[in-house]
Amino acid sequence: MLNMSNISAGYGGVPALHGVSLQIKKGEIVTIVGSNGAGKSTIARTLTGLVEPTGGSIMFDGRAIEGLPTHEIVALGLIHVPEGRHVFGKLTVTENLMLGAYTTDSEAKTRERMEYVREMFPLLRERSNQKAGSLSGGQQQMLAIGRGLMASPKLLILDEPSLGLMPKLVEELFEAIHTISRTGVTMLLIEQRVLEALELCDRGYVIQNGRIVTEGLGSELIDSEMVRKAYLGM
Repeated sequence: MLNMSNISAGYGGVPALHGVSLQIKKGEIVTIVGSNGAGKSTIARTLTGLVEPTGGSIMFDGRAIEGLPTHEIVALGLIHVPEGRHVFGKLTVTENLMLGAYTTDSEAKTRERMEYVREMFPLLRERSNQKAGSLSGGQQQMLAIGRGLMASPKLLILDEPSLGLMPKLVEELFEAIHTISRTGVTMLLIEQRVLEALELCDRGYVIQNGRIVTEGLGSELIDSEMVRKAYLGM
């Protein structure tokens, strides 16, 4: 479904990614793990057109997308739930969700997606008229993911979804991610919680200083001496 090949990118002439390549197959959960500043979020932003690559190619669902504007990439089904949630605090939960469906011109499809999201996250039904800014951090994260799901993603990128959440909420979040995957959504998970991410994923990539340094099945990476020493404290 996705093939990122030898991508380089950066900010203001300062490189952040150096020849990054990764692949995602339909139906997989793939994770990218690494420390702060390693380039994880830059990968997500490059995939969705927020950062323009300086080299390499990106194929999504059989089409070259490097250089396309973000709204066209979204319309193709590549959806990014950004780090930090970025919900619209003065809008209600339902209004935030509806913003995720702006590419859909079918009212029936929008109602169908709304029901799907509310079944996935019942709290969003209960709080439908509540201002998003009054929700807790964990509830806002559910809303951000729900807004992404409203766009009917073929590939859903979750960037640091557990950031700032209490351990109990993190566990619930990863259970929700697993449930979403079982409905057929392909997912790219970018996460600092290395063990939880690798236990959940089918395959993973480890990035350091803007370069992919190793890849493999989640179970293989957990057993990797490099990963255990650098990220798991073992």
